[in-house]
Amino acid sequence: MSTIFSKIIAGEIPAEIIFQDDRVTAFKDINPQAPVHILIVPNKEIPTVNDVSPEDEAVLGHLFVVARQIAAEQGVAENGYRLIVNCLGDAGQEVFHLHMHLMGGRKLGPMLSRRD
Repeated sequence: MSTIFSKIIAGEIPAEIIFQDDRVTAFKDINPQAPVHILIVPNKEIPTVNDVSPEDEAVLGHLFVVARQIAAEQGVAENGYRLIVNCLGDAGQEVFHLHMHLMGGRKLGPMLSRRD
């Protein structure tokens, strides 16, 4: 299975890549929900959090190290930012290649809206 994110990682689809190494690629979201909205993805295709295996532990830890670095570079580390990982449809996952959203640059409000 080849996702749109895998094609971005391979350079087959253009994206504004802001970080890439042998384990992780980060690029700007094409539909940003905050002034800073970066997607950080493992270069290995992992469809969902439910598909994570013990051998993925190092790369998933690396996602957080890269997120910290990008937050500092984007100027949101000091005031705060949000990291979001969605899993499957009810959570809003649209691309089935595990990814982390790094969002910041303004007050983000509550994580979920309450339903009565």
